[in-house]
Amino acid sequence: MAKIVVVGSLNMDVVAVAPRIPVAGETIIGSKFFTSPGGKGANQAYAAAKLAGSVAMVGRVGDDEFGRQMRENLASVGCAVDAVKTVPDASGVALIHVSERGENSIVVVPGANHALLPGDITFDECSVVLLQLETPIETVIAAARFAKQRNARVILDPAPAPQAGLPRELLESVDILTPNETEAAILGDALESPRTVILKLGQRGCELRSGGKSTLIPAIRVNAVDTTAAGDVFNAALAVALSEGAELEAACRFAVKAAAISVTRLGAQSSAPSRDEVS
Repeated sequence: MAKIVVVGSLNMDVVAVAPRIPVAGETIIGSKFFTSPGGKGANQAYAAAKLAGSVAMVGRVGDDEFGRQMRENLASVGCAVDAVKTVPDASGVALIHVSERGENSIVVVPGANHALLPGDITFDECSVVLLQLETPIETVIAAARFAKQRNARVILDPAPAPQAGLPRELLESVDILTPNETEAAILGDALESPRTVILKLGQRGCELRSGGKSTLIPAIRVNAVDTTAAGDVFNAALAVALSEGAELEAACRFAVKAAAISVTRLGAQSSAPSRDEVS
């Protein structure tokens, strides 16, 4: 029985590296191209398992080679994939531009991820449930409610942040909200509730807001190469630490260090650090 359950997306990342991110209507010459298993849900599940967490993934992939590769990749680090089902659709993909400064822009085509429906949500007892917003919002709400019924701690990565804000029925079931600065600006009032908010600040670390107190946790200095999945690694590490009984501030410090290590190399899941690297 896994301590951490991740309900979310699986996408194959199609990545182009270039001197900078092109503007609308512009064609530039890139320096590197590769495909790599990704998706915010799968990124978090993979990173948590690589950090020695006990993890199970719930999601959907297409009946294609991308789908098979993504399931096998999760299984290779010990993540349980029994609840990653195959559907008659194309697997989700993410088209990613990465600049030589480590910045990125991403277009996600959900594909099979839209086949993960509220009625599909079921999982064993666990201590932490990780959620994101790359699957239907009704499914995310169902997963959060299911988790709370089983007394699991719910961590929501509100990405991609909806312009209309987060539904009240979802926020009611969330224990920890983890936006980055862009998402926080979009969500606005959702950050003012009594729940715990961990604001991800990139190279500046994170700000833990809990119990009426705000604590800034600085990042370690690194040479950033690719920031694509840093937020996912952060959430994964946070979940692992909390599932092992760490206090919130200690869990944030662990997460900040893991995320910092991840930006020093290319790829989403391939950038995830091992437990030995973070400890």
